[in-house]
Amino acid sequence: MKDGPSIVGLAALIGDRARAEMLTALLGGQALTATELAGIAEVTKQTASAHLARLLDGGLLALEKQGRHRYFRFADDDVAELLESLLGVAQRTGAVRLRSSPRDPDLRKARVCYDHLAGDLGVLAFDAFRKRRWIAHDETGLTLSPAGERFCTHLGIDVEGARGSRRPLCRECLDWSARRPHLAGGIGARLLQRCFALGWAKRRPRTRIVDFTPRGERAFRELFAGVPNLLGRP
Repeated sequence: MKDGPSIVGLAALIGDRARAEMLTALLGGQALTATELAGIAEVTKQTASAHLARLLDGGLLALEKQGRHRYFRFADDDVAELLESLLGVAQRTGAVRLRSSPRDPDLRKARVCYDHLAGDLGVLAFDAFRKRRWIAHDETGLTLSPAGERFCTHLGIDVEGARGSRRPLCRECLDWSARRPHLAGGIGARLLQRCFALGWAKRRPRTRIVDFTPRGERAFRELFAGVPNLLGRP
C-alpha cells in the first residue's frame, strides 16, 4: 500500500546540482535575482530561468516583483527547514564538497539560516532556552514559557509581534554543522535581529556568515551561558 504524499518530484527538483546551489544560496534569507542565482549556480541566465521556472511550479520558490526587477525567495519557512535538514544529513553521511571553503569555520560558528541564527552560537542559545525552561510544549508545538516571555521582553524582543505572526512562535531547526537544534520561528528571527540592533554582530556581505564583535560575542555567551550581566552592557 502506498500512503501519503510522494517525495519523488520534490527530490528530483532539489537533486539537480544547479537548483541545489540556488536553493542553498536562498538559505541566507535574502531574495535574489535570476542573474545572481545564475552566477551562484555557474549556469547561463537562460538555463537559470528554466531551473527557476521549475522551482516556482514545484512550490519551492515564490516570485516578488519590484519595478522591472524580479526576486526569488522561498515559498515558505518549511522549505528552509527542509534544506537545513538535508545539509545535516549530507554532513553526517560524508556527502561534503571536495574542496572546503576558508569560510567554513566561520559558517560553523555563526550564520544565518533563512532568518534566524544557526551554528555553534545558535545552538548555545537553544540549549539555554531549553535548560532554563524558557520554552515549553503545548498543543500547538513549541512555545515560550512565562519565564521565557519575561526573558525575551527584558532583552527587547517584541514577543507580541512575534505571536501575532502566522508563523510558529518557536520551532526547533536541526543545525547541519552541530547536528543539534537551534531556535527558529518568530522568536528565533527576532533574537537574531536583536543581536544586530544591539551592535553585537553584523552579517558579512554576500555570505551567510554572522560576525560577532569581541564585545558582542562575550555578551552573547554571558547571556546564554548563565553568567551575570544579562544584557552584556558596559
